[in-house]
Amino acid sequence: MFLVVPDPAHGLVAAAPQSPDDLTPATREALTVQGFTWDSAIEAYTRQSGHGPDDVDHTADSLRARGHYVFSSYRPLPKR
Repeated sequence: MFLVVPDPAHGLVAAAPQSPDDLTPATREALTVQGFTWDSAIEAYTRQSGHGPDDVDHTADSLRARGHYVFSSYRPLPKR
């Protein structure tokens, strides 16, 4: 399962799943091709550019096409 959401500090975030079965080599490659890099501090893939609604949809659709469940939001998650 993935969460795709814009974040003011990190750009577009594709939160990595807890299960290594979900983060397949093909999924990692697809995210890398889209310009994402792994951020170990937040345990998610991030991309500084392109974090508007179309970018959220494109990333979420790409993950869904690979068989993943995806939650997405156009608004950043509230800070705790």
